Amino acid sequence: MESIKDQRKFLHNDLWKEWESIDRDQKKGIKPPAVQKPYPPEAPIIDLVAVQDLTVGEMPLVEALKRRKSRRDFTQESLTIEELSFLLWSTQGVLGENKKRGALFRPVPSAGARHPFETYLLINRVAGLQAGLYRYLSLEHKLCFLATESELFSRAQDEYWLQKNEAVLFIWTITPYRTEWRYGVLAHKMIAMEAGHICQNLYLACEAIHAGACAIGAFWQKEMDALLDIDGEDEFAIYLARVGKV
Repeated sequence: MESIKDQRKFLHNDLWKEWESIDRDQKKGIKPPAVQKPYPPEAPIIDLVAVQDLTVGEMPLVEALKRRKSRRDFTQESLTIEELSFLLWSTQGVLGENKKRGALFRPVPSAGARHPFETYLLINRVAGLQAGLYRYLSLEHKLCFLATESELFSRAQDEYWLQKNEAVLFIWTITPYRTEWRYGVLAHKMIAMEAGHICQNLYLACEAIHAGACAIGAFWQKEMDALLDIDGEDEFAIYLARVGKV
């Protein structure tokens, strides 16, 4: 029971009373971390449909809210590149940037506009795209191709995530320091809440294109980090969601 009580403390900390005295790098005048992870210079870059050119997702919000639920059964229909562009913009697109603060503004809220997330995609069925692992470059609104299916199978310690029927598996990772830089020990509760903001936007955006999503919190941490080829310390997977046509 002590472990449960310890975890509850994480949820109801009252450190905001000590905000001004908390040790944090922003207060020390340290430069903020990059708002986006660099990508391999040799990696293929794929254009997405520009936000101003999107024609999908016109469903009224009230209808999307009424329809919203976890959907676990998907058809074999592919998503279009325009639909994927809409889902990515809806969850981690860029609305604006404050370069002085090193902060981005997105369709989802984040404490201090720190946005510690990166979006990886295991793509199975998107028209015109090779199956494999990609990362969303939100600043450019483009995709970065990272690994083929065969490369993923050779890398995977657990092939479970490579054998499912969704069109796309969304995988969100976090770089905790983006939020820690401003909030110190207050950062981690906020990061956990913000993951929910992103996934809810994905649910609603999926309904708006007559697709479906199913959030996943149960995954093997080390195996998923290895599949993504990330260090598991300064960046690690935090949340997943299956997406497909229904």
